[in-house]
Amino acid sequence: MKILILGAGKVGGTLAEHLASESFDVTVVDLDEHRLRELRDRLDIRTVYGHASRPDVLQQANADDADMLIAVTGSDEVNMVACQVSYSLFKTPMKIARIRASAYLTGSDFFTQDHMPIDVLINPEQVVTDQIKQLLQHPGALQVLDFAEGRVQLAAMRAYHDGPLVGQRIVTLRDHIPNVETRVAAIFRQGQPITPRWDTVVEAEDEVFFVAASENINAVMAEFRHVEKPFKRVMIAGGGNIGESLARSIESSFSVKVLEFSADRADAAAQRLDSSVVILGDATDRDLLIQENIERTDAFCAVTNDDEVNIMSSMLAKQLGVRQVMTLIGKPAYVDLMHEGSIDVAISPQLATTSTILTHVRRADVARVHSLRRGAAEA
Repeated sequence: MKILILGAGKVGGTLAEHLASESFDVTVVDLDEHRLRELRDRLDIRTVYGHASRPDVLQQANADDADMLIAVTGSDEVNMVACQVSYSLFKTPMKIARIRASAYLTGSDFFTQDHMPIDVLINPEQVVTDQIKQLLQHPGALQVLDFAEGRVQLAAMRAYHDGPLVGQRIVTLRDHIPNVETRVAAIFRQGQPITPRWDTVVEAEDEVFFVAASENINAVMAEFRHVEKPFKRVMIAGGGNIGESLARSIESSFSVKVLEFSADRADAAAQRLDSSVVILGDATDRDLLIQENIERTDAFCAVTNDDEVNIMSSMLAKQLGVRQVMTLIGKPAYVDLMHEGSIDVAISPQLATTSTILTHVRRADVARVHSLRRGAAEA
């Protein structure tokens, strides 16, 4: 398959690395010559310097011969125009675009072949919202990813001493839950991936990734750790786009509080949300968290635009007794640093976006679609 990637940033570069490693024919277009040279020297790919939406640049990148175009430049407008040009001039069969601005997503029929011919639209904020919502529905999970339109899921959790399968061989899992179809896809032990075999013994503190039908996820998790009570109370730090979207999507199922530092954003969120309680204040204010009964909160989701605020508020919430904290981290370099600390789940928008795009690129091979454990390995 010939794939044309527009944009050599974090997402574009990671996509090029994944796809080139599996012998896809990859071409990357960008305006940063240094970045292109770095990718070309490291990967078996072709690069083209130029503006990604210009017909002459796309022609030079062999868009007329590409099976798929992935537009992930830093500009929504460039991504959209590039898809339009590829459709109109080069008849590219599949066009995937990352669109960040919510203003473009309001029209339900805007992204159609008759208007803006984008086959798959990826909005990072929605991807993050969906990921956190899945984690809230499965207490104790580190990651939950959908396959087959949500009928099958890949989940990850940390094994604990009180799990029935801990200290046992993986093959005994079928004896424990004989009516559940599941497969252990990967195990990380002390930060290192190991390939699970039938005789692999699960140890405490292992990170276990498994695939099962959506309705069986919690039953399989119960074999590796104690069963946690469902979450009821959720506190969200940040009332911006992600925070408001998350609150709106879960407020019918959970008791939700939203902490927002900006008076304008707090007022806007309060008017648009139904049952969520919006509180004006600083999420890193210890006294405020105590005043809002943080110790009775089941899950704390830090989704502001500031990595430092997200990290500090999450650490403080965990210290004050929250069962599980989930932290949005924009800088990929911070994600690994958080892994061994007091933050339960670190969410990278870049890695989440990359994973979603790979779903569409390699849809036919379910077991290899999603990146596991911050891109360190794949099932």
